[in-house]
Amino acid sequence: MKEVTDIQFANVDKFAVCMIASWYISNIGVLLLNKYLLSLWGFKYPIFLTMLHMLSCLILSVVIRLTGLVPRQHIRSRRHLFKVFVLSIVFVVSVVGGNISLRFIPVSFNQAIGATTPFFTALLSLCILRKKETAEVYITLVPVVIGIVLASNSEPLFHLWGFLACFTATFARALKSVLQGLLLTNENERLDSLNLLLFMSPSALAILSISSKIMEPLAFETMLSNCKSSRIFGFVLVVNCSIAFLVNLSNFMVTKCTSPLTLQVLGNAKGAVAVVVSILLFRNPVSSTGMIGYTITVFG
Repeated sequence: MKEVTDIQFANVDKFAVCMIASWYISNIGVLLLNKYLLSLWGFKYPIFLTMLHMLSCLILSVVIRLTGLVPRQHIRSRRHLFKVFVLSIVFVVSVVGGNISLRFIPVSFNQAIGATTPFFTALLSLCILRKKETAEVYITLVPVVIGIVLASNSEPLFHLWGFLACFTATFARALKSVLQGLLLTNENERLDSLNLLLFMSPSALAILSISSKIMEPLAFETMLSNCKSSRIFGFVLVVNCSIAFLVNLSNFMVTKCTSPLTLQVLGNAKGAVAVVVSILLFRNPVSSTGMIGYTITVFG
């Protein structure tokens, strides 16, 4: 019996590792492609870009569900539907805020701010889930905040609106991880990762479509013009949207395999890789004090 249990745990561990690796690779990939499109290419429509991401999530989720590879699940009550809708709104805020910030601040600074997400996740888990962590956990989150304060004060490319957008996205990301943890693990309202993404996508897509129409009226025409003038732009956009689907699906699966707080702590290690890649690819300047701040945050 013990040998069977050990094998089961080993299989679960391997699956979790695969999901974490998939989340890491897709997350860093979509982050860098977002920066390329929004900043270097000059496609300054973050809400419209997020809408395309959500559209790809909806289409691919429906296609996979139609294949029968994933069992069908249903919304069980109005309260259940309301929770999914709230998750959609928080998701929109987290992604759009992050994409807006990439227009004004470098990826390295964006990831340093995002490294404070475990701090907010721990607080929100305490307030919403009534899940209290050990004193050691709260103590180790202190350097995360101290490091980002140092990095912010010495960031050569600091931009107030970029900072505020990224901070809002960070808080929303922490709230999203707690809410999705509820929907993925609650006995009465449990949904698997693909079905949760499928149910969440339509409302998020509707919110993004209306917001983009009002705030970015020229986005669609600009996208068509860029696709006609450059095949590279169209190719990068398609790849970006496809990877965004993997990001969202793997995000839910990692949350289900681990926990909301673990997801965000793992995200800090991902952020460290993204910072290094960002500095190497985009050559954004980093002060010595800022580097110390990044190091303290990641170390925390």
